[in-house]
Amino acid sequence: MNGDAASPAERLDTTCCIVGGGPAGMVLGLLLARSGIEVVVLEKHADFLRDFRGDTIHPSTLQLMDELGLLDELLKLPHNKVQKVSVEIGGEDVAFADFSFLPKRHAFIALMPQWDFLDFLAEKARAYKNFKLVMQANVVDLIRDRHRIAGVRALTPNGPLDVHAALTVGCDGRHSTVRAKAGLPVEDVGAPIDVLWMRISRKPGDPETGGHLNAGSFIAVLDRGDYFQIAYVIPKEAADRIKAAGLPAFRQKLAAALPFLAGRVDELQTWDDVKLLSVKIDRLRTWYRTGLLCIGDAAHAMSPVGGVGINLAIQDAVAAANILWKPLKDGTLTTFDLAKVQHRRTLPTRVTQRLQVLAQNRFAQPVLRSTAPLQVPWALRLLGRTPLLQRIPARIVGVGIRPEHVQSPAGPVG
Repeated sequence: MNGDAASPAERLDTTCCIVGGGPAGMVLGLLLARSGIEVVVLEKHADFLRDFRGDTIHPSTLQLMDELGLLDELLKLPHNKVQKVSVEIGGEDVAFADFSFLPKRHAFIALMPQWDFLDFLAEKARAYKNFKLVMQANVVDLIRDRHRIAGVRALTPNGPLDVHAALTVGCDGRHSTVRAKAGLPVEDVGAPIDVLWMRISRKPGDPETGGHLNAGSFIAVLDRGDYFQIAYVIPKEAADRIKAAGLPAFRQKLAAALPFLAGRVDELQTWDDVKLLSVKIDRLRTWYRTGLLCIGDAAHAMSPVGGVGINLAIQDAVAAANILWKPLKDGTLTTFDLAKVQHRRTLPTRVTQRLQVLAQNRFAQPVLRSTAPLQVPWALRLLGRTPLLQRIPARIVGVGIRPEHVQSPAGPVG
């Protein structure tokens, strides 16, 4: 940083300051700007180009884009469609989720690089003169006015920046600076797994997106067109042990678990090609302080199971915009308004986290501990043979609990 925290800070005044330019922050910024609210979004990175982020756009988000009149334009960007998901268990394919029963325009999961999605949202938000996105703005502290949070201090390449706002929204992820500086108590729900992410080239005839489970291995394979994005699930804190055994041993285990990739695992040339995601599931007991609200992973970190964390964060943003746009515009915002956002989103958060914990404890852990060949459980076998039942996991994963719809109004562009 060229700036020094002790030097005079540039000052911005706005109605809503959003910390974090991820899916929740960008969707909230777009919705509020669209409703005529002055918004500043602070993103600590210079761009959105980070690998192995959640690259799934769920049916509920596709519907949101449709409600905003943006879906057709969004889907012009490169993406793959996943309409049905199967799981290979002990060498046997089992149909798991079928999204085709959903409305035709939203009846799939779109696999799209998250940086493309975020760039798209930023472009649409910038069309409103009351929207400002500041990149390379690393928030380091909160600004307080007696008992109220009145904004944030960020460090930028040009020096410190103070953003004063009627409302500050923390959308800065599972390691949120905002929630830490606000002293919001975190309840650790627990996660017994971590995930190693990597990419390996894809060839014609390879399997499509799905899970692969066998004795001691649990792997999700996402078809990204010319390559696979692979999530290799491991026991919590096992990464150091795996690395100590050496990369050749890891490549050998990966090839044994996914034989169709056996000739390509050497593409993993160093451990830099394998990224560790330390999985955590937690949630804030209270999502707000006077003048401050946390949503998305800053309010409730999710496991990658089902890829639903992004979906939940975006739904938080829609609910927050629906509830807060009018008091923000009228200058009547109260802490009770912030509490209404938490009340609205607590049920879907708790239910989704409970389902993730069940999946981890009763499914992922036993698979990772197993040494004998796996057999398909009777319940999953029934699911695979009953297309109607496949709508249930599709609904939970694709739409979620209590889906939100845009209720905030649209103002003129420009």
